[in-house]
Amino acid sequence: MAARLPASFIGSLLARSTPRQACRFTRSAVTTPRWSQQLPSKSIRAYSSEAAPAPAPLYAKLKGDLKTAMRAKDAPRLAVLRAVLAAVLNASKTSQPIETDAQLVALLRKTSRATQEAADQFRAAGRGDLVEKEESQIRVLEEYIAGSGVQSVDEAELKDMVLAVQSELAAEGVDAKMGEVMKKLLGPGGRLDGKDVEKTTVAKIVKEVMGSKA
Repeated sequence: MAARLPASFIGSLLARSTPRQACRFTRSAVTTPRWSQQLPSKSIRAYSSEAAPAPAPLYAKLKGDLKTAMRAKDAPRLAVLRAVLAAVLNASKTSQPIETDAQLVALLRKTSRATQEAADQFRAAGRGDLVEKEESQIRVLEEYIAGSGVQSVDEAELKDMVLAVQSELAAEGVDAKMGEVMKKLLGPGGRLDGKDVEKTTVAKIVKEVMGSKA
């Protein structure tokens, strides 16, 4: 496609040119630059057809549900979805983007806790109307967490995993310090990779298990 300069910029230049200059300028402005004619067409096609990574299934569901909630005028669901999707967008601009279902579930849980705290404060202030508003949003959040398909892990399972990782590290001749255990559990391919578990909860269980063996 021919390269074009902004109309306002072209107009300002034409206004200051003689008719002959204007004619030459107009022809050159709409002519495809020589360097673009020399680019290999295969390279251009390869660049333009490069596929973006597929979004996490839960993220795609949230995006789709936003449109449905807008049509249905579902205020609690709209508030939740807008807040969560805005948080995902903000995270995408940092070094810790939210890209997996497990990360999304962690965000949903964090949002649910914050919403529960707000509900408790409104209850203490006697604002029953606002309590109901917050609790309706909590119900939406819990619905998405329950339907996420992300496997949750209870504390008993966590303790068993910590003990297993300690045994693995000992067999490898590695000092089973807390950092090494956490890395084995939460790192890529680790026992907890992709599971619905809070890092703070994992750290607490690791400390408890390591403390009991000290």
